[in-house]
Amino acid sequence: MTTHREATFVEGLWVEKEPLSSSTAPAVPEVGCTSAPLESAAFFLASYCKKYNEDFVLCKNESQDPKHCLKEGRKVTRCSLDLIEKLKKNCDAQWSKHWQCLDMNNHQLFHCRKEERSFNDCVFKSLGLTKVIPETPEDQVPVHLKEKPLYK
Repeated sequence: MTTHREATFVEGLWVEKEPLSSSTAPAVPEVGCTSAPLESAAFFLASYCKKYNEDFVLCKNESQDPKHCLKEGRKVTRCSLDLIEKLKKNCDAQWSKHWQCLDMNNHQLFHCRKEERSFNDCVFKSLGLTKVIPETPEDQVPVHLKEKPLYK
């Protein structure tokens, strides 16, 4: 019995041998955001692209083949790109402050509530989108709207 085994690498194991045709995977640019801007806009992306996200999840449940849902995935990407473009056009300063705060504070949302409020207000005024946290009890104020969200 050995305690050490040499590492092996099989060249090209994870490389797709057949390039995707344009009919299988229509061209769409990548979103190109890091985790902080995406986390900052996550609730707005969820509500803005809800129907595309739901179609994609239903498609993924139908088949384990990754090629099966490429068109639905591209629709989600296009919708995300559309919202990001609108956020940059209408609320770039507020969005940048919020995601930079998240980036500097290890993605801990409670450190960035002030920036989050101004970003949420801008998105509501400019795009009409509201932030809704799923499964928040109706009789409670959502954490992002509390004046003092820390426990005593």
